[in-house]
Amino acid sequence: MALQTHEESYVASPSIRDAESGYASGASSEASFPEVYFTKPHLKFLNAQLQQLEPQDILRWCITSLPGLYQTTAFGLTGLVTVDMLSKLGGPIKHNVDLIFLDTLYHFEETLSLVDRVRRRYGATIHVYKPEGCETADDFVAKHGDKLWETNEELYDYVAKVEPAERAYSELQVRAVLTGRRRSQGGKRGDLDIIEIDDAGMIKVNPLANWSFAQVQEYVNANKVPYNELLERGYKSVGDWHSTQPVAAGEDERSGRWKGRTKTECGIHNPKSRYAQFLMQQAQKQQEEELSQALQNVTMVA
Repeated sequence: MALQTHEESYVASPSIRDAESGYASGASSEASFPEVYFTKPHLKFLNAQLQQLEPQDILRWCITSLPGLYQTTAFGLTGLVTVDMLSKLGGPIKHNVDLIFLDTLYHFEETLSLVDRVRRRYGATIHVYKPEGCETADDFVAKHGDKLWETNEELYDYVAKVEPAERAYSELQVRAVLTGRRRSQGGKRGDLDIIEIDDAGMIKVNPLANWSFAQVQEYVNANKVPYNELLERGYKSVGDWHSTQPVAAGEDERSGRWKGRTKTECGIHNPKSRYAQFLMQQAQKQQEEELSQALQNVTMVA
């Protein structure tokens, strides 16, 4: 029998080579790769290292390390700074990151005007997601009733923000997102890490977590970054018109959101909204009932 040469022994398909070596490569045809994930020690280590870097360096790390990377933004100051920083990163690696904007149908006209200005200024690709089955506020009222944010706040957060975000992540195959959250915004954001993992396994990166409002504003002014005109009228954090007010002197940035209530987040950055938990419980209950019925049918046949 003829002997096989050293060179011939490696003439095999990528999948065979992967199987022989025990490793999978980027060229492998095997669908055996895990989703992007970090162990707790790895995440702790990364946060300790990234904590010492400037936002631009954190963004470079994200671009080179995280597949399926997008930026979620309501076009607040911090998100706008991130967009501008990304547009100015040098190097051979593609630095354009698509934006995801959740149009609740209740944004200020000034916010919608800003979206168009950002698109023109940076040539950004903006994926707009609205409440399912709704194109206008009238559609929303017809489907969910008038002033849902007052009659059922949890349901409003879910249908206007949480569900559209989940739909965006699924359709766009998002694995990691850049957010505009900072510790100095107060509330539940006071102990933010640079990298966080939510309950669904989504990687959330807060590149400007260390910055103060003054630093953000200084960058905006120095780089002539377009911003929401409402900021000149006392607003520091802008959301829906029905739940956003100007901020008084001495109050934290997000005190104008949901004024007079203990609420500080809309559900997108909460572990799970109560309404989302209710839906999960209902689905689990239905599965249990279907399984019980199936077992009864099997018993009757036997």
